[in-house]
Amino acid sequence: MENKIKAVFIDRDGTMGGGSEVIYPGDFKLYSFTKEAFKILKHHKVKIFAFTNQPGISLGKATLGNFVEELLGFGLDNVYICPHSPSQHCSCRKPETGLLLKASDEYKLDFSQCMIIGDRLTDMQAAEKVYAHKILVRTGVGADSLKANKDNEKNVQIDYLAKNLLDAVKWMVVENYL
Repeated sequence: MENKIKAVFIDRDGTMGGGSEVIYPGDFKLYSFTKEAFKILKHHKVKIFAFTNQPGISLGKATLGNFVEELLGFGLDNVYICPHSPSQHCSCRKPETGLLLKASDEYKLDFSQCMIIGDRLTDMQAAEKVYAHKILVRTGVGADSLKANKDNEKNVQIDYLAKNLLDAVKWMVVENYL
């Protein structure tokens, strides 16, 4: 493959850890396999970015700084967070592409060399809008998202359906994306 993956955008809740509900910083735990997935990506010199909607910030339930500090502490290279609630109709809340475009500007990214990994259809829809590669994980709400995608007349073409984040990263190695 000529376009090796240079950056991976990973959703937080249900993909890196936690579950189907938002767990605020301080109580959030990575899945047992997440650090191994990060280690493999780092070994291949891939930038790792968090890519997450966190409307609790705009509701005063946590601060942007709390989320950023926690995620950077896990070893990510940078963090892209939409703090808005759905009713605010911003351009950064997934499935919109504002978070991805900001990262692209900061790191001069070509989305054909980026992988988006998440458990929600909105993660996959944002990836599709910028023509990035897409992996849906079955953790979190992944199984429900897969069904919703099949039921949707404009279904998103997913590159790989993974058991979890580590399976996704190992698939990227086997398929020569890294």
